[in-house]
Amino acid sequence: MRVGLHALGIGDGARPQVIAAVAAAAETHGFARLWCGEHVVLVDAPASRYPYSADGRIAVPADADWLDPLLALSYAAAVTSRIELATGVLLLPEHNPVVLAKQAATLDVLSAGRFTLGVGVGWSTEEFAALGVPFAGRGRRTEEYLAAMRALWTGDPASFAGEFTRFDAIRVNPKPLRGGRLPVVIGGNSDTALRRAARLADGWYGFNVPAVDVPSRVAVLADECARHGRTLDDLTVAVALSDGTPEHLPALTAAGISELVVVGAPPRSPDAAATWVAELARTWIDPKH
Repeated sequence: MRVGLHALGIGDGARPQVIAAVAAAAETHGFARLWCGEHVVLVDAPASRYPYSADGRIAVPADADWLDPLLALSYAAAVTSRIELATGVLLLPEHNPVVLAKQAATLDVLSAGRFTLGVGVGWSTEEFAALGVPFAGRGRRTEEYLAAMRALWTGDPASFAGEFTRFDAIRVNPKPLRGGRLPVVIGGNSDTALRRAARLADGWYGFNVPAVDVPSRVAVLADECARHGRTLDDLTVAVALSDGTPEHLPALTAAGISELVVVGAPPRSPDAAATWVAELARTWIDPKH
């Protein structure tokens, strides 16, 4: 099983020297992919419920540094050459799809085709309000923006007309390196997110999922894939556990998970961060030693 690392962009993981140390060590020690999430806005006392914890609260303090994930991953790309990179996840309906199509393709080109765009619909009404984007309809907006970006990645010139965005005969370059097909992963643990991944995406990223819930989540994904003439083998199936141990690895493989994502916060010192990554690799990538 592939093992990814979700550790960049927040708090001490936002420091340039730590990003460089973590990225280089992750590549050296065999991690498959570096993941980096997004929030443009946090507030001190949110009314919105965070969907990935039992108490409905996000663990990141509102005043913590939180880097833009595309910029953070560009920095990581510059100090590595093999490890894959992914947003986990970028909140697609908060972005202009024409600008984002160019940004994502640029990162793919700069990383020599190592980038996967992980997207989600978002959960914070306060964040959408601050950005001037309607919270209602964000799922439809996400799907339309994805279609529009794929039109831009493959067409030159490209045209698109939808409910939320339209353009006519425009050229947006560069194109992603893999024949204009930038891999897209859908994040979210709900049935709706799983249906969207099966129907539209190249993969699914479940975040902070209890180990006991993984088989049922993957079963829903498999059923939805079958409804659309696909199988789980057509997708990358990645999950970050809320309560995982290396003993869960065989069961995750049996359930159909192709990538376990280890989530953690690196220490402040670059040397300590590199050691931390090496210890994670010994625990998760080679747990028998």
